[in-house]
Amino acid sequence: MKKIVLIFVLLFSVSFQINAQWFPQISGTEFDLYGVSFTDSNNGTAVGDGGTILRTTDGGITWNLQTSGTTNSLSCVSFTDSNNGTTVGYNGTILRTTDGGVTWTQQQSGTTIWLWGVSFTDAKIGTVVGDRGIILRTTNGGNSWSQQSSGTTNTLLSVSFTDSNNGTAVCLDVLRTTNGGDTWVSQNSGATNWLASISFSDSNYGTAVGYEGTIYRTTDGGNTWTPQTSGTTNWLYGVCFTDENYGTAVGTFGTILRTTNGGATWISQESNVVPFNLSAVSFTDSITGTVVGDQGRIVRTINGGITNIEKTIDEIPNEYSVSQNFPNPFNPSTSIQYAISSRQFVTLKVYDVLGKEIATLVNEEKNAGSYEIEFNSVETLHATSLPSGVYFYRFKAGDYVETKKMVLMK
Repeated sequence: MKKIVLIFVLLFSVSFQINAQWFPQISGTEFDLYGVSFTDSNNGTAVGDGGTILRTTDGGITWNLQTSGTTNSLSCVSFTDSNNGTTVGYNGTILRTTDGGVTWTQQQSGTTIWLWGVSFTDAKIGTVVGDRGIILRTTNGGNSWSQQSSGTTNTLLSVSFTDSNNGTAVCLDVLRTTNGGDTWVSQNSGATNWLASISFSDSNYGTAVGYEGTIYRTTDGGNTWTPQTSGTTNWLYGVCFTDENYGTAVGTFGTILRTTNGGATWISQESNVVPFNLSAVSFTDSITGTVVGDQGRIVRTINGGITNIEKTIDEIPNEYSVSQNFPNPFNPSTSIQYAISSRQFVTLKVYDVLGKEIATLVNEEKNAGSYEIEFNSVETLHATSLPSGVYFYRFKAGDYVETKKMVLMK
């Protein structure tokens, strides 16, 4: 975790600054946004009211309005790569693109029911759910859709497939299939509130969120569901897990909740969009994610939403320096202190013995001062725990450059 604390030996005139790590982006629309899907850190699509479809190819630096050909509200979107995607919505709407949204083609759903959720596992195979328990399935990219028997007439708000066979749909019911929807089996989640969103990272690990802060978790494909403590009574509308541990849930009044341990603990993060509601979230790895919501709100993180807290003071160091990490050897985390005597652009990066970048701890302009930052070997750019061995950290501030060695010993 990049928890940065600015430290000074002499305690004068101390102040604190909190730097939020969810950054607002300019969507170019005031329509409510209900769905978002990214396939990598750059390519993503958001959908919402009035047939709105927005597209980015640069991680949200710019969002461009695409021609959907409809004014129907769009509830959800699913892309399997940068080109192939499907969005669904009001009045049985299903739209499909195979060119990254340059063109969207309306498909025949065979229904006028509101469609709420869509999940594709590859360019051909996908499932849609909606009102009155409707479930639609395609194996040819939506050229044809066939209705499946759900066994319920209750609304289904969300669906998540991890492969062509294993999927779960939720709302008042929790339904599970292990054969591509040929049969859907009702599961007992124990939830008494509506479940608005479901995310499975593989066929076993899944999390459902819903009204009044409800969160339920399964580690066995839904055979058993366990309630988790969200710490909020706000409604949760969206959830996304990238593996069994790392997940984010979003909801009303700008709620963003984050877990790094499969939901054993959920931490509230500052979204900077209160009091607006957040509807959907998409992460492409454990730290890179985008959230969309009311009135075109879009926020983005590239560090998992962690907030850096800096403590500043008037005392200024008289030289540039970087200290040996402590403890050393370490497991799993260690601290690195550095000092700069004037405002400079600072980088502090960690590398393995082959020169491969492992983590970026600092990459921004900093005021003169002394700082301390923690490096955690469990949370890296590659979202994997590092093995024991020798690593190097390189500090650069202006023309000053220094590299030091540290040892991870498990």
